[in-house]
Amino acid sequence: MYRVDDEQRRIRLGRRHLLVPSERAESVVAVADALVALHATDAATLHLSTCARLSDPGVAVVEQALYEDVSLVRLLSMRNTLFAVSTDVAPAVDASTARTVAAKERHKLLKHLREDGNGLDERWLAETERETLTALTAHGQATGSQLSAAVPGLRTKITVFPGTRQETVQGVASRVIRVLAADGRIRRGRPRGSWTSSQYSWTVAEPWPPSDPAAARAELTGRWLRAYGPATEADLKWWTGWGVREVRAALAAAGAEEVLLDGGAVGLVAPEDLAPEPPPEPWAALLPGLDPSAMGWADRGFHLPPRHRAALFDRAGNIGPTVWWNGGIVGGWAQTTGGELVWRLLSDVGREASLLIEAEAARLSSWVGEARITPRFRTPLERELTA
Repeated sequence: MYRVDDEQRRIRLGRRHLLVPSERAESVVAVADALVALHATDAATLHLSTCARLSDPGVAVVEQALYEDVSLVRLLSMRNTLFAVSTDVAPAVDASTARTVAAKERHKLLKHLREDGNGLDERWLAETERETLTALTAHGQATGSQLSAAVPGLRTKITVFPGTRQETVQGVASRVIRVLAADGRIRRGRPRGSWTSSQYSWTVAEPWPPSDPAAARAELTGRWLRAYGPATEADLKWWTGWGVREVRAALAAAGAEEVLLDGGAVGLVAPEDLAPEPPPEPWAALLPGLDPSAMGWADRGFHLPPRHRAALFDRAGNIGPTVWWNGGIVGGWAQTTGGELVWRLLSDVGREASLLIEAEAARLSSWVGEARITPRFRTPLERELTA
């Protein structure tokens, strides 16, 4: 069996995730496709992940893709997480994953409505959704609060988890809007405030045409293998949130080839992706929390020494802002309340690496400008640096 060691995996990661060819580097869509999907739970992460890979970074080019060209769209999908993908990838993500997530979101909301005991049911939800879409069509774009002012049903309050310690009274507006977005009938527009804000406006959208889920899973698996392979079956299961049967069927349909990884594990690569890649020029990067290059695998041991995990991850397993050198995570960074970018190396990387990291930090500071970045999921090192 062909062997791919950890060093070759780091080389591949650099070439496919960070070193976007110069002729494509201006394209936000090219960056998204190189990574398959960009984490969008934290609004700032989407911009930071993209601009780390652009030769001429800036907020405007990302916003153009999101809100003017709509060539990059947000979908609630893998692991019930919000991702941004190109319109080429979106149909596969929708059919393979997002449809299932949307069905679960609707089932969960209907369960809460029934448990409230005030006669709210599917008919009430359908009517409230219809009124919400009508109001949004009339407004063109609207925030959640503006929609609540226009649609009486969105001002309804229900008791969730009745009879338990978690019992609380909540408004339904955010839940109804979430279901409509998961169904693809509305999409996120420009946020209120800056690009770091998650208080989005909303606009009416058309759902993606239905397609075969099995074929979509095979297509998404092929894209993931080309971006993240070699990786394991467990990695794909974690990244997608699919069941074991779905994962194995998708890998077979994608024609995945087996390789031997360091430590004796069996890895998988895309067909005809066995040839080694030559080492690139030395490179450094400062990547945000939840960046795809740190979240593409369940097992990140090939680019992250175990001794670094406690400092760089929160208790739920979310990674914070990281410093990279030649395909490995060597430290973390943060922005102070005063706007200063600070970082700490957890590995001794030498003078050349330190100078390149410093240059990358300066590049990041220059385009971020006056914006303030606080990761949604804060990690021990990030907290320590900002203190």
